[in-house]
Amino acid sequence: MPSSSNPRIKRGPGPPDRLTDSNVRVKAWPHLLADFKSRCGYTMRHRLDDPDSQMEIDHFDPTLEGAARNQYSNLMLATAHCNNFKRKTWPHKALQEQGYRFLNPTVEQDYGVHLFENPETHELETTTSEGRYHIDMLDLNNNAFVRERKTRAELRKLRKTLPTLGGSPSQLSEMIRMLSAVRSMIPPIAPPPPGADLIY
Repeated sequence: MPSSSNPRIKRGPGPPDRLTDSNVRVKAWPHLLADFKSRCGYTMRHRLDDPDSQMEIDHFDPTLEGAARNQYSNLMLATAHCNNFKRKTWPHKALQEQGYRFLNPTVEQDYGVHLFENPETHELETTTSEGRYHIDMLDLNNNAFVRERKTRAELRKLRKTLPTLGGSPSQLSEMIRMLSAVRSMIPPIAPPPPGADLIY
């Protein structure tokens, strides 16, 4: 798997204790929340928009067995949606040789390198086979995720016009409250480079 000197998520050392199936949720959870900044490793969705009951621990490589399975480096914070779609899916060797794999944001850049946001549709697009596999296998263009990316884009535009808007103090107060929600939404994602060869 390619690595990067500048991965999107900077992973700390994790818990000092050995992680097992029976203690991984308790021991790893606070470390994952800190390292992933309470966001899903795959969608960047914040747990404020996906409460604890819907945020889970994903085993990035589900084919690992024994102690390797629960190593902190194999754990990701993920929405229940991503975790349920991914489950035990892992590309077989022939697919891997063609470049199909999951992107690991703790060792590489995913967004802005493999994954881009279409500024019109707010769907994720890609220029690489690994990006296509990643989007499809995690259902990253699910309606809920697309809707949140679209809402975030609209609210960011509205925030820029806020100083020119009129209205009563209560209307402005409500608008400011609504706009503050942008901070917990999926962050802005770069559009594809001009002339990029997209893979559908």
